Amino acid sequence: MKKYKKLSIIVPIFNEEENIKILYERLKKVLENLKNYDYEVIFVDDGSTDNSYKILSEIAAKDKKVKVIKFFRNYGQTPALMAGIDYAQGDIIITLDGDLQNPPEEIPKLLKEVEKGYYLVSGWRKNRKDDFFRSFLSKIANFLIRKLTKVNLHDYGCTLKAYKAEVIKKLRLYGEMHRFIPALASLVIPPKKIKEIPVKHSPRLYGKSKYGFSRTFKVLVDLLFILFLQKFLQKPLHFFGILGLVLFLVGFLLFLYLIFIKIFLSQNIGNRPLLIISVMFVLAGLQMISTGILGEILVRIYFEAQDKKNYVIEKTLNIEKKEQL
Repeated sequence: MKKYKKLSIIVPIFNEEENIKILYERLKKVLENLKNYDYEVIFVDDGSTDNSYKILSEIAAKDKKVKVIKFFRNYGQTPALMAGIDYAQGDIIITLDGDLQNPPEEIPKLLKEVEKGYYLVSGWRKNRKDDFFRSFLSKIANFLIRKLTKVNLHDYGCTLKAYKAEVIKKLRLYGEMHRFIPALASLVIPPKKIKEIPVKHSPRLYGKSKYGFSRTFKVLVDLLFILFLQKFLQKPLHFFGILGLVLFLVGFLLFLYLIFIKIFLSQNIGNRPLLIISVMFVLAGLQMISTGILGEILVRIYFEAQDKKNYVIEKTLNIEKKEQL
């Protein structure tokens, strides 16, 4: 293990003007006490409409270890994290939210686990300080993700995570896939190299939460694609072939059923609209899921074959030209 390493701290920011200075001071204090590490802090302004970028600019002007990436518009947390990862120069990459609910004082705990040999260390907000409804939905989502992906974490949604750079830089994140990073990482590293540890969670003091009820449905849709990546990415014919056989058998059995009614029971089968509508809805639903999976794959081909990014940067601060992508 190297005696001297560099940390990259990535913080996505969207309208957090009241929290930025406090977070920076707390981060700086923690990082300067890590004597064996150099560090950089990368703030990614995800199209903020308040004074967030102005405050970040003032901090970056005084502290060259602070780097700022400013998006043209709001792209979302996943592209913001991906931009930070793309520009990060550290051996270890740590991500946390900009709302002060992820205490930066927990960073040393994550580092200790990385130093033990884990490639990904995820925070677990064991005593979560959000409202009951949001926490309840999160528990349901985490239960489904844990059971279906077989990556045994309690809290997929905690942004406070530490990664070895050689692992996280191999992953490409799209849509809102940041919460599935441990499941995606399990495609390239053994699950035993992923560790979860309890971390503190603070109530939000300033600003408003950017999370809504609609995210629950997005999580469920994204989960379907993660399962496809885990099980059928290199053998899609197994997925579509089995699905095709099931549809064929259902259609064939339905045909035999209708023939039986017509020939042996001598009943008119023309007045069965509900049966026909039900079959159409089932087929349409399966077709939509399949089309969605194919669309996700095509998106990845579009971006990765041409090395396109899923974000557009307006400007950067304290990032040298040789670092820019």
